[in-house]
Amino acid sequence: MTDDARSYGDGVAVVTVTYSPGALLDTFLDSLQGATARTDVPVVLADNGSVDGAPERAARERDHVTFLPIGENVGYGAAANRGVASLPDGYGWVVVANPDLEWGAGSLDTLLDAGRRHPRAGSLGPLIREPSGEVYPSAREVPSLTAGAAHAVLAPVWPGNPWTAAYRRSREDLTERAAGWLSGSCLLLRRTAFDSVDGFDPRYFMYFEDVDMGMRLGLAGWRNVYVPGADVVHVGGASTGKPEVSARMLAEHHRSAYRYLADRHRGPVHAPLRAALRAGLAVRSGLLRRTG
Repeated sequence: MTDDARSYGDGVAVVTVTYSPGALLDTFLDSLQGATARTDVPVVLADNGSVDGAPERAARERDHVTFLPIGENVGYGAAANRGVASLPDGYGWVVVANPDLEWGAGSLDTLLDAGRRHPRAGSLGPLIREPSGEVYPSAREVPSLTAGAAHAVLAPVWPGNPWTAAYRRSREDLTERAAGWLSGSCLLLRRTAFDSVDGFDPRYFMYFEDVDMGMRLGLAGWRNVYVPGADVVHVGGASTGKPEVSARMLAEHHRSAYRYLADRHRGPVHAPLRAALRAGLAVRSGLLRRTG
């Protein structure tokens, strides 16, 4: 924290990025009421151009819910940044979460309690379950080039490879602990920490903005803390399940993966490596399109 850092209150607000979320938004908002004993938690719907009317209706019908139209689909991180920027200084804690999330009872309060126990925690994330009940590996280490590339290339054709096995092992370590990064589908952020790294990098339209955020928070001296005592369910696919959207999201995933790795291997000396990464990711994207 720098000497000129803004001073925030101890309030908590929620920012969710919407893009035609449908009825899942109601589940998100209904379950949030049971996630905290607080009755004054505002929710900002940073909307990337919904056409189903769900965000507008939620804002009309529910107290503490605000519709923030972005005007176009600027991507997840950029919209989340605008949502956070819209909040008054009384809110020193901000949740950034997907609208297709179902909160577990007391889960937000559990995250806030952990934030108070860990004064250097810049981000805190809950245990995330799939709708089947399976634990999603949401607290991971910052990927090395070798391990990340091996997992990305081999997982579609050799799911049991050792790099993917290590990557998936975070399903098993359900202890409160530091992590390299936490899934952006549900993050409690200390606002001073968020400010210190200038929020999400808006160059990531979708995917890897959470990996990048976790890495930059760590470099700035903050911790990313996994809090499995807080439990949420990520239904997934609220806006990306449509075939035409899924195809675009697959392309965005690989584009973001390249950006993340290329940013960390800049300069002429790494040009051959970047070319190899681009080619390898293009092959992987094509393989997944054919097998998906």
